[in-house]
Amino acid sequence: MDLVGACRAFVSVSDRGSFTLGAAAARVPQPVASRRIAALERHLGARLFDRSARGAALTQFGRDMLPSARRLVELAEAMEHDAERARLAPVRLAVPDLCATRDLARLDAAARRGGLHLDFHPAPPERRAELLRTQQVRAAVTEVPEDEARWTVPLGLAGAEEPRARTVHLESLRAGRADRTPPRRVWIQPEDDVPHLRDRILRVRDTVGLRPAQVTVASALTAAAAEVFGSRDLLLCSRAQAAELGLHWRPVGGPRLVRGYELRAVTGDEAARIRQTLGEDIARCLGARATEEDGG
Repeated sequence: MDLVGACRAFVSVSDRGSFTLGAAAARVPQPVASRRIAALERHLGARLFDRSARGAALTQFGRDMLPSARRLVELAEAMEHDAERARLAPVRLAVPDLCATRDLARLDAAARRGGLHLDFHPAPPERRAELLRTQQVRAAVTEVPEDEARWTVPLGLAGAEEPRARTVHLESLRAGRADRTPPRRVWIQPEDDVPHLRDRILRVRDTVGLRPAQVTVASALTAAAAEVFGSRDLLLCSRAQAAELGLHWRPVGGPRLVRGYELRAVTGDEAARIRQTLGEDIARCLGARATEEDGG
């Protein structure tokens, strides 16, 4: 038996003194309201209304049960209200701070079509992980190694001058003893200042004989791009970033450098819901390749 529905019909009919008016107020046909009240009477073991009286007159048992039925209906309505508010509450989502406003707006629009409301918090990798760990956000797009990633972004090197070669090898940046110009540098932006990327390129730097200062972590993407525009330096970035900045991009010869991303949330069901609803849209926002699981 639908106890809440039956109590709602009982309260509505008793408040209006009529089965017809009470059913209309409860938004059910009158026969449905009558059946629900009859089922409630069988469930409780006594009559709630005196059928011999005109209208809908409560029995003494009905008067005694009405306050409890009213409380149950009010609690059910409060629960329904809370559920609607919870469904509409924005999901605080930490995202890479290199995501363009246009791409985030499109991601938000796709989320709304899927019944999700997002509240974006752009931040660098370590901050995103911290926001999720301290539950200041409900979910975060986190950087992970390629073999753990749901979305991947191949990286290369971009400069103000168009290179002749199709790939850039780090050993080509070695400065000769006779060179009087400053050696060319590779700038790592904050988004890529994570151990699985930074440590790998530093090992390659040492292997091919570059100077320590030739691979440098920038304080911000803007600062790194400014250094590249004003010199022959190179920026470690994605092809899409290079195009956005107006730089000439080439893949790196030798080591495979890839940003890996995963969506993590405070609860596993929320992470699964966001991935299922927005997997392809998040990949597009990141300029990433989605796994087959996400349909990318």
